[in-house]
Amino acid sequence: MDTTYNVKFWKTGVNVGKRKTTYTVRWELNGREHRQTFVTAALAESFRAGLVSAARKGEAFSLSTGRPVSHISQAAGVTWYDFATQFVDQLWARTSANNRRNVAKALTPVTIALLRSQPTAFKGVDVRRALREYAFNTLRRDQAPPEVAVILRWVERNSLTMAAWEDEGTVETALRAAGTKLDGTPVAASTARRTKRVLNVLIEHAIKKKVLKENPLPKGKGAGAAASKTSSAVDKRSLLNKEQAAKLLGWVHARPRGGRRLHTFFATMYYAGARPEEVVALDVGDVRLPDADADDQWGELLLHTAHPEVGRQWTNTGEVREQRGLKGRAADDTRTVPCRPALTRILRAHIEKEGLKPGELLMQGEKGGDLAGSVIRRAWRRARKEVLTPYEFGSPLGRRVYDLRHTCLTNWLNAGVPAATVAEWAGNSVPVLLATYARCIDGQLDDLKQRIEGAGELPHPAAAGA
Repeated sequence: MDTTYNVKFWKTGVNVGKRKTTYTVRWELNGREHRQTFVTAALAESFRAGLVSAARKGEAFSLSTGRPVSHISQAAGVTWYDFATQFVDQLWARTSANNRRNVAKALTPVTIALLRSQPTAFKGVDVRRALREYAFNTLRRDQAPPEVAVILRWVERNSLTMAAWEDEGTVETALRAAGTKLDGTPVAASTARRTKRVLNVLIEHAIKKKVLKENPLPKGKGAGAAASKTSSAVDKRSLLNKEQAAKLLGWVHARPRGGRRLHTFFATMYYAGARPEEVVALDVGDVRLPDADADDQWGELLLHTAHPEVGRQWTNTGEVREQRGLKGRAADDTRTVPCRPALTRILRAHIEKEGLKPGELLMQGEKGGDLAGSVIRRAWRRARKEVLTPYEFGSPLGRRVYDLRHTCLTNWLNAGVPAATVAEWAGNSVPVLLATYARCIDGQLDDLKQRIEGAGELPHPAAAGA
């Protein structure tokens, strides 16, 4: 029989260490001691009170876990692998392709950490690929090639149960694995934070399904896999000045194959500050240009759709790009961005040269359809290499295509455009905008210095004593 009513409690022990003090709850079941350590006295007393209350109610205690029967979860009855794949399946239909990919990336290293033994018959990279690309992909799991299916069956047999999350040491091991690359170096802070968010959602789902009793993940901003600090602020070194931007876009325009099309794409990002996935989704009908004889006037761009590039294995359509609404907005929301005269002329020339009509994509690939991200990135890398000096090429200056957007938004802010207006044009909230670009705003520095001086200065000590 696995239960007993023979329970004896001890006073909570206080363990004073060099770095911190911990508190240990001790109790006996049929003469066998059990203990649980906590970082605060309040947590320890709360746990002990729960045990004592169960004993006073005449509740049986489990000899294997040491806990009252009512405290025992269903965790031992389901493996981590099975629960993780079920979690992926219930998320699939209501999440974006990009989120599906991020979930798979987050669960992969944790799954390997929660194996009874590490694989010796398979390479580590092959196990990770099998989990990331097939196990945690609802559409592809049953389509796994034979060599991948063998790996997944082995993982399923060797997976620990969900009870592993009730052991503090195992939780620490899983979080450490989630925060470490294959070469042993830490993952990016943003990746660590994203992984912990995914795990929190999974654990809360386990609690809802009564598989776990409580969330074992560390709490607080500096806990667990999210301990590394991260910043959303733009690196000022990545911003392009007017001359550098002109040279880069000029080189792209002169390319014999697709140069003018790509020049239009980059110019739209530089002048209108749109995200890459928003620019590729622009319809010709979304470009509101002035009359043909008024190219020195402003137009408008109406943004309402984004085509993020996530990989065909994660989309419902099998296309590389997914069609989504604007980031952070309702599915049918729109935003209007001013189109300055310089961009007006570029877009008009592009539409006329390509013979585009409303209803067609403004930015198309050579064979129609969405402009491929690989083509965009390759052209930008080549432009940087050809135009920038070796020092500039090795620096963060315009390293990413996205830096064109950062440059545009910074230029608007430095020109004195109110932050609320820039946020509306950019599709950000004002707090996010200011947190991202605060280090880059310097257009009003001279005026601010004069205001500070105008606040008054103390007289020189010699003059004051005269």
